Amino acid sequence: MLQAIMQSPGKIEFREVPLPEIGSGEVLIRTSYIGICGSDIHVYHGQHPYTSYPVVQGHEVSGEVVKVGDNVHKFKAGDKVTIMPQVFCGKCYPCRTGSYHICDGLKVLGFQTEGVAAEYFKISQEMVLPLPEEVDLLEGAMVEPLAVAVHALGRGGLSEYGKILVLGAGTIGNLTAQVAKAMGGQVMITDLSDYRLELAKQCGADHCVNTSRESLEQAIADKFGPDKADLILECVGSETTIGQAISNARKGSKIIVVGVYSRPVAVDLGFVQDRELQLIGSLMYREDDFRKAIELLGQKKVQLKPLISKVFSFKEFAQAYEYIDQNREKALKVMVQVN
Repeated sequence: MLQAIMQSPGKIEFREVPLPEIGSGEVLIRTSYIGICGSDIHVYHGQHPYTSYPVVQGHEVSGEVVKVGDNVHKFKAGDKVTIMPQVFCGKCYPCRTGSYHICDGLKVLGFQTEGVAAEYFKISQEMVLPLPEEVDLLEGAMVEPLAVAVHALGRGGLSEYGKILVLGAGTIGNLTAQVAKAMGGQVMITDLSDYRLELAKQCGADHCVNTSRESLEQAIADKFGPDKADLILECVGSETTIGQAISNARKGSKIIVVGVYSRPVAVDLGFVQDRELQLIGSLMYREDDFRKAIELLGQKKVQLKPLISKVFSFKEFAQAYEYIDQNREKALKVMVQVN
């Protein structure tokens, strides 16, 4: 079978490798689509701090089960599936208490261990989730980033979804806004790109604010009133947006940090302390987040296809990255079709 391997930053090669042999409890999956995310782009440019080369990428994926090993009773050949790409120890304190997504020795497929950028891959049945018949495989490869959004909102601990402020209208910000809307929230989303804000509006955001032209403070006052937002989610990973979150938060409220930060940033902790704000990190997801994401997708409460900018063939993997580099504003989700 054909496998793509990134030998060094920006250099992707293809090689023929044997079809994986599955063991007890494992599933062999024929890869359909792979999504490229922001962390993958960091790897492509040699900027990911926790990935070494050579590396087989791929962690956002959909596919079809072709073979199951002994003691696999959850799946059969022909099932449409997606996967959770985490590898965890099961022994550390986070794992023992149900937070395996922040395992002390966490590895993620495509970063610290071999990913799914091949025509077929094997994986434990425990990390596989079925896709409903009404969900096609192109959408199925976006369940992973959708689960990120579900988990982030869950970190807010809201029993009822009210006024939600999402900073950043990229893929994760858009999906976070969509999930908030699906759960009954009134959503304001911000960005510097009119294109991304228009897409967010098409996907259901109530209020779209371009902070290069509009005052966020005034927009919050106009749309949410004096009580401001019930929850803020920072989905960019920049000093500017975390500063906006802190300065515009209601006293005593929560800010969920979803954006990935590539370097340390300055935060006004005096302001955080004085207003008793809660800064809460959000990393990846657990199985219940994946299942909720699949449920929302199956019920058509979220729209994924409008975010898909372009689909490349497997042999065009490198061209997919080139397209992203040349279309940073409009390339929200680029997909690679393997089979």
